Amino acid sequence: MTGSAPTSDLTGWRSSPFTGAGLTHDVYEKGEGPGVVLVPEIPGMTPEVLGLADHLVEQGFTVAIPSPFGVPGRKSTAGYTLATVAKLCVSAEFSAFATGANRPFADYLRALARDLAARTPGPGVGVIGMCFTGGFALAAAVDDVVLAPVLSQPALPFPVGGRRAADPSVSPKELATVVARTRESGLCLLGLRFSEDKGATRSRFATLRRSLGDAFEVIELDSAKGNAGGFKSSAHSVLTTEVRETPGHPALAARERVVEFLRERLTPTSG
Repeated sequence: MTGSAPTSDLTGWRSSPFTGAGLTHDVYEKGEGPGVVLVPEIPGMTPEVLGLADHLVEQGFTVAIPSPFGVPGRKSTAGYTLATVAKLCVSAEFSAFATGANRPFADYLRALARDLAARTPGPGVGVIGMCFTGGFALAAAVDDVVLAPVLSQPALPFPVGGRRAADPSVSPKELATVVARTRESGLCLLGLRFSEDKGATRSRFATLRRSLGDAFEVIELDSAKGNAGGFKSSAHSVLTTEVRETPGHPALAARERVVEFLRERLTPTSG
């Protein structure tokens, strides 16, 4: 696949620490309009993640990016990524290998979502998680203020063995609460993955489909050999590194659907 993904930098982003559920992380914020919490993928707030964030700002959202790992603005390299993974593997905040886990960072994220919802227009907020943080968008949806959860290539727990590969990345209690919201208040969730992605597994999405039913909209991009989009079988980051701003590009269309989903859920209808 030719070309490069959209990128940006920290220009115009204001940063301040936010404390919730006993945890403190810097949060970067920018924009006006309905609130969206964008949780970075490994290794952190890379130029590609900031490219997505600035696109959401341009589309009329207030975007808040917590920085729980990595160096904001730093480019991704193999060494940087591996060093970040090594730290996260032993972090109790994320429980990278635990199944059925109630992860402390989920409580932090829900507190951040409530704070953003109280300061932005609209009926609630969106939460986008990606890769290592993909499942946290699902965990955040336990809270009623989260109206637009987006799970992009959720890879936690790391899929070592069949049980972890099929784990929904939240505790049974959290999942039951989200399922109840889909039935009682019409909550809908959006999930994205590449067809050959071994990190965001087919079995994990099958688990989520069984639990959430029609409330779970899935976008699966073809990354099999010879696919029309030109993706490698290793393609993973649907909304960042794989996006090309070319009309008709599959990952660009997926990003457009995410923006549409956020608008549907966060923009009150007039009249």
